[in-house]
Amino acid sequence: MSRALIIFGLVLVAAGLLWPFIGRLGLGRLPGDIVIERPGFSLYFPLMTSLIISIVLSLVLWLVNR
Repeated sequence: MSRALIIFGLVLVAAGLLWPFIGRLGLGRLPGDIVIERPGFSLYFPLMTSLIISIVLSLVLWLVNR
């Protein structure tokens, strides 16, 4: 369990450091991300971005545990 938490923490740190480059790739503005803007209210739900990040993290953790 501790190994998984350390790896998860390192992945989060790497994602934080690489965020400016990830933003340039368009991650966070994909088709499938839900954006609702109305006067005095805005909602942003990154559905497709979350799915892609989940798949990538699942693959990375699967490879690490292999």
